[in-house]
Amino acid sequence: MRRPLPAHPAADSLAADAFPTALRTAIQASGLSLDRIQYRLRARGVSVSVTALSYWQSGRRRPERAESLAALGHLESVLGVAPGSLIALLGPPRPRGRVQRESSRLPIEALWSEREPVSKLLKRIDFTTETALTKLSQHDRMDVAVDRGEKRISVRQVLRAERDGVDRTVMVYDLERIGRPFPEITAHQSCRIGRVARDEAAGLIAAEILLDAPLARGDTTIVEYALAHPGPPYSRGDDSYCRKFTTPVREFVLELRFDPRALPAYCELYSVDPEDQKTTRRKVEVNAAGEAHAVALDFGPGTFCVRWDWPRDRG
Repeated sequence: MRRPLPAHPAADSLAADAFPTALRTAIQASGLSLDRIQYRLRARGVSVSVTALSYWQSGRRRPERAESLAALGHLESVLGVAPGSLIALLGPPRPRGRVQRESSRLPIEALWSEREPVSKLLKRIDFTTETALTKLSQHDRMDVAVDRGEKRISVRQVLRAERDGVDRTVMVYDLERIGRPFPEITAHQSCRIGRVARDEAAGLIAAEILLDAPLARGDTTIVEYALAHPGPPYSRGDDSYCRKFTTPVREFVLELRFDPRALPAYCELYSVDPEDQKTTRRKVEVNAAGEAHAVALDFGPGTFCVRWDWPRDRG
């Protein structure tokens, strides 16, 4: 027996909060967790991330892509509500652009498939003013050694305070391969390293990046820090570099420097939208000097990666 959706106080109009309110109520009535809902959708051949479900029920985003709209019919069935009852509450598409994108902020742990280890790690440090910072631009550079291990990651960020008293941001780094030694984190410009938390079992490290001085609203700062891996020999990751963004960034530059004596056979960028896990791919050229780069404008929230394959004559 299909349960009718609860009456909405603004049922005579397509109020902005009608869809998330109805979805949130239906999820609560179903007794299912978001993870369980995702599992049941996957069993139907439908891919919707837990992040997307969380976004939809909070009202921060709503399904608008064709794939997301198609998934709604299956979601209605999983939740046991009348067919078409959720879709009917969507109304016309929202305007897109900078205002809409900048109103969206994901929890840091939402960008990992396994949230719990990241969430527990973050509880061991203080990042209370992170949400009051806007990341205007970011430039990351990874140096890859001749033994194919990761030598160093350099990070440069341009940040703007959205309220008075902002004094820190946070860094979370995933080793990708558990058992690798953790890198040393060092500050280089306008910051210092605060508390550092590590999770050996999950291969995660988090650190407070403390600003030299608290910012007033509207102030900007440039911070630089680095992660240096021990070596040689240098430990090898999963042959990729990913940067996760909880909010949109105006400009992101990812630079790779391979040793000219050990160049990859193929290199590509890919980005993942957290709403529907849609992946976009494009080849990245690596020159004879071992240099490659990728640029993203007005990107996020989401994950931006570059991955590479090595020639098969070596392991």
